[in-house]
Amino acid sequence: MQLLKSVEQDWSRRRFMKLTAGAGTALVVARYSSSSAYAFSSTDVLAKSVVEIAKMISSKAITSVELVKACYARIDEVNPKINAVVAFCRDRALAEAAEADAMTAAGKSKGLLHGIPFTVKDSFDTAGVVSTGGTLGRKNFIPEKDATVVARARAAGAILLGKTNTPEFTLGGGGKGTVNLVYGLTKNPYNVNYQPSGSSGGAGAIVAAGGAFFDIGSDYGGSIRGPAYANGIAGLKPTLGRVPRTGHIVGYGGPFDTFQETGPLARRVDDITLLISILAGPDNSDATMAPVPLGDPARVNLNTLRVAYYTSNGIMAPTKEVQALVTQCVSYFKKLGCKITEAMPPKMAELADVRTKFNGADGREHMRRLMKMHGTTEASPGLRITGDAVSSADFTRFCEEMDAIKSEQLAWFENYDLIICPASQRAPIRLDFEQAPEVRSKSSYTSQYNTTGWPAGVVRAGTSKEDPGLPLGIQVVGQPWRDDVVLAAMALIEQRTGGWIPPNI
Repeated sequence: MQLLKSVEQDWSRRRFMKLTAGAGTALVVARYSSSSAYAFSSTDVLAKSVVEIAKMISSKAITSVELVKACYARIDEVNPKINAVVAFCRDRALAEAAEADAMTAAGKSKGLLHGIPFTVKDSFDTAGVVSTGGTLGRKNFIPEKDATVVARARAAGAILLGKTNTPEFTLGGGGKGTVNLVYGLTKNPYNVNYQPSGSSGGAGAIVAAGGAFFDIGSDYGGSIRGPAYANGIAGLKPTLGRVPRTGHIVGYGGPFDTFQETGPLARRVDDITLLISILAGPDNSDATMAPVPLGDPARVNLNTLRVAYYTSNGIMAPTKEVQALVTQCVSYFKKLGCKITEAMPPKMAELADVRTKFNGADGREHMRRLMKMHGTTEASPGLRITGDAVSSADFTRFCEEMDAIKSEQLAWFENYDLIICPASQRAPIRLDFEQAPEVRSKSSYTSQYNTTGWPAGVVRAGTSKEDPGLPLGIQVVGQPWRDDVVLAAMALIEQRTGGWIPPNI
């Protein structure tokens, strides 16, 4: 396992140096106090990518203390409007930034994320920082140990600013996106009357708004990809078994184990590539993890890819502009000479149906156990905690049906390297939008790939005309363990479309 991390970090460093070689270092940076307003634009220091900022810190064009102060100033400016960051560790962050600057001055570095400020979804444990998971029973809970992914980011030099909002247990947002009884409702930075999606909604919102350079989220049915879509940034749900879930409030183990993955959200695909190389690899705790090397996206030959695409999953068709976006993104690969086929995995509706049944097969006992475990007596309105348990015979049948369809879909995928498809049926939805849970689960364009465990990412690819100013994204899916192909394809789409655009907030 140690050798695996060494190999991955080696290509990460080589790629990192290539990406940052041309980064500008002549930016004049003002000094900010945490109470000052912060005007934000595409030329701002806070609009820089992780790899650009890392280069600037290394070359002493900017200090980590300046960055931390600037991030807090930006958060203080936008957070009253969007409620994305819900817990802070200001004094510790500034102290760690000063320590990072002292190391830089001495010619030393903690790692590839040295001195870079970030936030993390409140569903992850953070040592010394309140970690509620959006549930009242943990309102004052302060862990003694970081979740694995948080520990790895901090070990690489990143500086934690605070925690971002999540629905209760990441599953209790109902039709409102990201909301809970502890911290309330999070809003979209592009239009505060709209949702940031969920469950990593706070993460997506603050990264898009420039308050943090990256965040780490979790994805049970689209909870990284949905917020990446709604907030116009990039996010990756890696292959199941790639990134540990240790220290997440809905962690590993149990009948629903294979649905849950963790991964990064950032404004640029190159940042996702860097971050996943740091977060990936077994941790000797999460038993589902596998020591499979992470391929280098820079070595993927895009010209030879066999691309399948679909504009509708046959359950609920997206809007015309979402379907047109899929066709537009497919054209970029067609121009490269890729083999393009309009096709989608078989039995999509059947898999959606059996997953929905499987999710409720225990009568929601798993949710009630979570509440009891964490001392919660009042559930968020969107948290489904009741239902009828099925017989053991039906439960077994659901497992067998799900596995049979997954096997059939995997055989289908042998003929392709990549799937390009919608990430959602529509542009980000209004806060007052209501949809029955059964409809949401069956019509999802993301949960399909939690069920299969395949790597899937979302990157911004356009702007809605039907809902002016709101971002639109595209979903890219790869074969198991080919996260590198997904990232390479996302990067191409980002290059062609421009990717993230700063919100006017």
